[in-house]
Amino acid sequence: MRRSAPPLVAAVEAHVLAAPHIHGDDTPVPVLDPGRGRTRTGRQWVYVGSACGTKGRTDPPAVFYRYSPDRKGEHPQDHLKGFKGALHADGFAGFNRICEPDGTGAVHMVEAACWAHARRKFHDIHVVGKTAITTGVLERMSDLFDLERGTHGAAPDERRAARQTHARPLLDDLKAFLEATLRKLPGKSGATGAIRPLVLGRKNWLFAGSDTGRHRAAAISTLVETAKLNGLDPQAYLTKVLTRIAELLPWKLTNQ
Repeated sequence: MRRSAPPLVAAVEAHVLAAPHIHGDDTPVPVLDPGRGRTRTGRQWVYVGSACGTKGRTDPPAVFYRYSPDRKGEHPQDHLKGFKGALHADGFAGFNRICEPDGTGAVHMVEAACWAHARRKFHDIHVVGKTAITTGVLERMSDLFDLERGTHGAAPDERRAARQTHARPLLDDLKAFLEATLRKLPGKSGATGAIRPLVLGRKNWLFAGSDTGRHRAAAISTLVETAKLNGLDPQAYLTKVLTRIAELLPWKLTNQ
């Protein structure tokens, strides 16, 4: 069930969800489990607006956070309810339903798969023991990453042109290599396993005291990280916000 967000946080969420495409991810977070003498695992979700790091975009960058006590697909489905555009994310199956056609057959969201997540599993296997397969995949992906680094921050049309001209042949070669390799792999090979989700920020704190505490932390993170994306000092920003809120007390407004 959707929790009511504070007004400022709700405004940031609406701004992010109005973008043509967003980036989404989640990470495990430890939360105290009273009476059991240990912590349990919740999930922190993050959604970043498409303006971040994109040349030529005039809308301000923003990010919002949501917390859930588990990783059921119903949570991102609720977070992204009403979003129309492209979601850049990992291979989490919980996003799949959002990308399905609605009752009229219309598709409101498409998923743009994450290359970093795709690369990670091959890299993990490569570190344990190099093989011709992992070497071949990583080398081909490295060429794609080099291309992206060269166009980072460029206008969308410039990046699209570079991808169509230079990335397409690289992707065609990688696709052919993977298809040829897949036919040779046993069904339970490690190279055919699922991609692990991205883990972010867990070393910055020990645990949350409760689910309610994590919801509040998500709201604060939304304001703090969005302030940083816009070049503001988070402490100065929150000080100004809280000062202005105090100025809206009923007895202060009635005396003006």
